[in-house]
Amino acid sequence: MADEDDDLLNKKVLVRSASHMYDELSSFRTWFKWMCVDQSEPRSACLSWFVFSLLGVGVPWLSHYLLACNDCDADHSRTYDSVVQFSLSSVAALSFICLSRFNKKYGLRRFLFLDKLCDESETVRNCYTQQLNRSMKILFIFLMPCFIAETTYKIWWYSSGGTQIPYLGNVFMSNTILCILELTSWLYRTVVFFLVCVLFRLICYLQILRLQDFAQVLVHVHSSVESVLREHLRIRRHLRIISHRFRVFILWVLIFITASLFASLLLTTSANADLRIYKSGELALSSVSFLAGLMILLRSATKITHKAQAVTCLAAKWHACATIESYHWAETEIPPATNQVDCNNHFLLSSNGSSDAEDVGDEEDELDNTKFVPCYANRTISFQKRQALVTYFENNRAGVTIYGFMLDRTSLHTIFGIELTLILWLLGKTVGVS
Repeated sequence: MADEDDDLLNKKVLVRSASHMYDELSSFRTWFKWMCVDQSEPRSACLSWFVFSLLGVGVPWLSHYLLACNDCDADHSRTYDSVVQFSLSSVAALSFICLSRFNKKYGLRRFLFLDKLCDESETVRNCYTQQLNRSMKILFIFLMPCFIAETTYKIWWYSSGGTQIPYLGNVFMSNTILCILELTSWLYRTVVFFLVCVLFRLICYLQILRLQDFAQVLVHVHSSVESVLREHLRIRRHLRIISHRFRVFILWVLIFITASLFASLLLTTSANADLRIYKSGELALSSVSFLAGLMILLRSATKITHKAQAVTCLAAKWHACATIESYHWAETEIPPATNQVDCNNHFLLSSNGSSDAEDVGDEEDELDNTKFVPCYANRTISFQKRQALVTYFENNRAGVTIYGFMLDRTSLHTIFGIELTLILWLLGKTVGVS
């Protein structure tokens, strides 16, 4: 009987993991199949690697060497094409390999932490499901302007080039096929890169929802130090998992994009550089796409790190409010039940009496705000326990890390300083800026 129950349970798990009309991951799985990055089966894995070899490597290589157009006029020569193709293919290869590894090792449901949502509150589940449905819209918001610009440029390049561009057979048919292949290759490589960035943003959003829910647990009337500590340890574990999964991708994306931008800067600041839109437009477009994806990664990582470290401030405020209230009771010698209303009213007036609260807007949330913690939430926990919890938070900062380096605002300032130093050094070697 027990074996039959186990078999039935396994069947239910398999049915729940499958894609169907009401599955929240059905749109993601459909998108993966259309983009040929689904590797859930051996046949789809072979198709995925074939499409990547064709559109990610084959088409860019052929377009660079067969359409070099050395005999074309100044507007149609492709001076910066090598940097554009190599940069896009490198970042796309890194994104595809990481996405394939994630999909094969964890599966889409486990990778997006959907298997852990049953342990979360209803608010977290609903908000995460809404963000899951919005993820594809966010991807298209970043993708469509770049794709429209790339399509406009390619149509102009092929239509105005005429017989200058190498062709086979009929000029019109040859240019049309080559234009479609190049646009498909560009779209595929860019979408694969943005897809990993958007998935990282989605996972970070889930942890932010958990932290905001954790803030409610911290000030809850029935919360204990043990329950608060267990919840924080669970969040830290999930942040560590995210860091381990994405640290290779974030680090190499930063290296590849930095190398690509410096190569672009080196070419565009040379003495004979032609910076007209016909020549360097595609180079600028690829740089904008890289920076948009990098912005998604770094902003998501720093935001979740900021929220995780705001827990320390919230715990310290929680401890301070409880300590002040305990001394207030000792001085006035009024029983807690009698003083509860007056104390809460006093905190309410102190936190809302100033007009500065109206100027904050939507920047405050459950984690980062200037409101007093309600008094009744702290009466069941002793001073020593609260102090131990605050000390733990101060010495165990959570956040997204890359091989031990915390991705916070200080890290962004450091990265910006290093990049600016290298840019000034390069400009000093090329155009004489010091």
